[in-house]
Amino acid sequence: MTEPLNIGSHDLPVTDELAAFMRTGWAPSRRGEVSARPIAPWAAKRRAALAARFPGERLVVPSGTLKVRSNDSDYRFRPHSAYSYLTGASESDDVLVIEPSGEAVLYVRPRAPREEGQEFYRDRRYGEFWAGPRPDLAEAEEMYQLRCAHIRDLELEGRPARVLRGVDASVDALVERGGGDAELESFLSEMRLVKDEWELGELRHAVDATARGFEDVVRALPQALGHPRGERYLEGVFGLRARLEGNATGYDSIVAAGSHACVLHWIRNDGRLSPDELLLMDAGVEADTLYTADVTRTLPISGRFDAVQRQAYELVYEAQTAAIATLRPGARFRDFHLAAMRVICDGLRDWGLLKGSTDSLLESGLYRRYTLCSSGHMLGLDVHDCARARAEVYLDGVLEEGHVLTVEPGLYFQPDDLTLPGELRGIGIRIEDDLVVTADGATLLSGGLPRHPDEIESWMATLA
Repeated sequence: MTEPLNIGSHDLPVTDELAAFMRTGWAPSRRGEVSARPIAPWAAKRRAALAARFPGERLVVPSGTLKVRSNDSDYRFRPHSAYSYLTGASESDDVLVIEPSGEAVLYVRPRAPREEGQEFYRDRRYGEFWAGPRPDLAEAEEMYQLRCAHIRDLELEGRPARVLRGVDASVDALVERGGGDAELESFLSEMRLVKDEWELGELRHAVDATARGFEDVVRALPQALGHPRGERYLEGVFGLRARLEGNATGYDSIVAAGSHACVLHWIRNDGRLSPDELLLMDAGVEADTLYTADVTRTLPISGRFDAVQRQAYELVYEAQTAAIATLRPGARFRDFHLAAMRVICDGLRDWGLLKGSTDSLLESGLYRRYTLCSSGHMLGLDVHDCARARAEVYLDGVLEEGHVLTVEPGLYFQPDDLTLPGELRGIGIRIEDDLVVTADGATLLSGGLPRHPDEIESWMATLA
């Protein structure tokens, strides 16, 4: 049965004569240079580990489907992270199946042969002339180094399987929901907690490109200051670096000047810049392999902190430094946040904003009026990586060598907070770095960007 074509409402009809003409006269179709992807041997090890965790079971992991942005325009596709982790593939509507025997088969939608039908030149979603060439079966096998079959040959009805659900509704419908699906989802997150050597290389590339993006932003400050949407100007500058050196940004960039920095996820980025304010920028380059950096710097737009800005910044810097010092194998995941919050509580009390002992403030949570959220998270294919892992192995677990995480304490003094002296209102500060846990501590992946206020001022001066 031929699937209906994805044709726009304003597309012209095709005559029989044109259809016949379009089926002939083509040279052999190739996607270009095809070779095994560097991830292939690592992905094979991961699939073997997954099969060993669920021996004798069928496991189904879809890549995901295209999502409509508007009418007949789709968002740029990004595969589900678990699928990418296990295959290194990046096309939509494909499905990885690990059979009870342990064999992995990748069911793909190959590009349509030009001598068959009209998909290749009429289908807006999958047609080669519209969306570019998808690999054929032979090319897919070469690229991903596993057996590939046409998606139309996928047979799941009546076959017991664990399915990563909520990724592809058509796949969900083929297999009756079972109690083991949630366990599969959790394990697919948990197996990504410890990064292998290949992943660490991709993360280093993403972080290094991110550092260059921040340098671009500092160089662009004079031009952005003159624009009514200076935040958006800087967002575009960083986005250019992300597209040149990677796939895109790993998440919507936060470019927050002045009191906008007090909004934790400020992504409107439509404000002006003022030289007497701070700029909080939270951004990360996503590598072509989808591993993302996540870095935040809070910078004086003028190039120098004033006395109040420096006082607030130094407290966050001290909190982050204390948090980083706790990172080592065997430490509890929550330890670094608690270390940062102890420093924050001490500082807020010394400033007269809060009263009581550090322990009493931590217990009451009153300090959270000024620092709302946790101080970090795992990082990898997702900016908030491994989010479906069980609490006992992540949030309530302990750190291991190979864990990659962010440390990002902050202070957010809302502009209308009457508990604050006027000079603090509207100041938002976050410092975020990416680190990998090593055998004897942790390595700062984002150490190429300065953290200390003196270093920031010197760095900005060299880029002016």
